[in-house]
Amino acid sequence: QVQLVESGGGLVQAGGSLRLSCAGSGLTFSRYAMGWFRQAPGKEREFVAATSWNVGSTSYADSVKGRFTISRDNAKNTVYLQMNSLKPEDTAVYYCAAVWDGRSLYSTARRYDYWGQGTQVTVSS
Repeated sequence: QVQLVESGGGLVQAGGSLRLSCAGSGLTFSRYAMGWFRQAPGKEREFVAATSWNVGSTSYADSVKGRFTISRDNAKNTVYLQMNSLKPEDTAVYYCAAVWDGRSLYSTARRYDYWGQGTQVTVSS
């Protein structure tokens, strides 16, 4: 059974930083490309960042470029999202996702095979 478990969310002031983690189990983690998405109340789920199996390729939403960094440690079956210079508009539930195509990057949620339960990030102004 595949599980993705996010952690690291919380409440932070604008301009602050958080690092999200997503630990995978039940899958050959290094074979999967990984992505982060977020969903704010009343809005659709949106792409944040993605990484190929070896972080050779990464992709970011324009809204987070230069502020967020995606990385992974395949030995730990974990993908990370370092979030700096946080803004109130970054407030959302953040989800990690895995897709069985380790070399490709996808920004469309429906391409992903597995999802975590989400972790809340709240940025106060």
